[in-house]
Amino acid sequence: MTESVLPGEDPATRPVENGGRRRAARSKRRSGCLPMLVAVVLFGAVLAWFARGAISDVRDMFSGPEDYDGPGTGEVMMVVDPGQSVRSMGDELEELNVVASADAFVDAAAANSRSTAIQPGTYLLREEMKAADVVDVLVDPGNIVTTTVTIPEGFTVAQIVDRLAAQTDFSKKQFERVLARPERFGLPDYAKGNPEGYLFPATYAFSPADKPVDMLAKMVSRYEQALGDNDIEAVGAALGNGYTPEQVMTVASLVEAEGRGDDMPKIARAIYNRLELPNGGGTNGLLQIDAAVLYALGTRDTSKLVAPLSELTDSPYNTYRYPGLPPGPIGAPGEAAIQAALNPAEGDWVYWITIDCAGTTKFSATLEEHNQYDAVNGAEC
Repeated sequence: MTESVLPGEDPATRPVENGGRRRAARSKRRSGCLPMLVAVVLFGAVLAWFARGAISDVRDMFSGPEDYDGPGTGEVMMVVDPGQSVRSMGDELEELNVVASADAFVDAAAANSRSTAIQPGTYLLREEMKAADVVDVLVDPGNIVTTTVTIPEGFTVAQIVDRLAAQTDFSKKQFERVLARPERFGLPDYAKGNPEGYLFPATYAFSPADKPVDMLAKMVSRYEQALGDNDIEAVGAALGNGYTPEQVMTVASLVEAEGRGDDMPKIARAIYNRLELPNGGGTNGLLQIDAAVLYALGTRDTSKLVAPLSELTDSPYNTYRYPGLPPGPIGAPGEAAIQAALNPAEGDWVYWITIDCAGTTKFSATLEEHNQYDAVNGAEC
């Protein structure tokens, strides 16, 4: 529409208020749309954020819990405790970064029928393993990490400590400190603080979590297992003249040193007869056991046994010098020797001698008969 010009008015000098108002009005209309546009953009962003979360939730619903691809890196020790639940294992494994999520481990365990038989122990794993691979490790008891130590029959405490220190990560001093406090590892009261004879000889599988006190406690526990149903205090009191548990174990240690197999109950009987018969059945009550003399000398070297043996040492363990039992066990008897001391054979023997390299042992009740066997004992073994 054309604007009118008043007569004599120069258009170039006409005020622009009306036009300015129109421009202002148009400007106001544009600025009113901007907040709406911003709101629309923000709403779209929020909607997109929620949509992305929903899509992620749906994806997780169908893809399952987070899991690593494996096979993993590094080394991680994980201890499964007795009675520990699968969920608890999963939580611990997630914390150790072995698995990506506890749920992944729980699902993998549920899919493996052997997971109900996971055994307590220490297992070597890796970080960032696939949960199913972790379950495969834990269901195999062969994967339990252990240190195997074998203690032979007849070993003394000193020899046992040397063996443990050599084959574990602990020093002799650490074991000796524990031995100085026998109440810590369950030594029976009747041992009177002396562990000799009560650290049972066997093959042990120690876990990385086992400390010296745990190892020694397991050995004492195994000794108590070797007693079986026998009440050593009651059985000892009912034997012959009556024996304390410490004396029964001393007999067992002597039997371990002197015999083997089926001969052990007979040797136990011969020892008891020397202790109980008048004049020791002709032996003056002297047990005359070489191994006890060697124990007194602190060696197992039989070349040290030079006659007269009664003069080698004044130790009460010298059974050629002092009648009766020595003060305590001379080593760790095995189960057969312990049972022989608790259940000796019936017989009147007071002498025994091994006559050949096959280990044939002859028993006799008289010195005359014993000397006859000794006369044919010429085997060099």
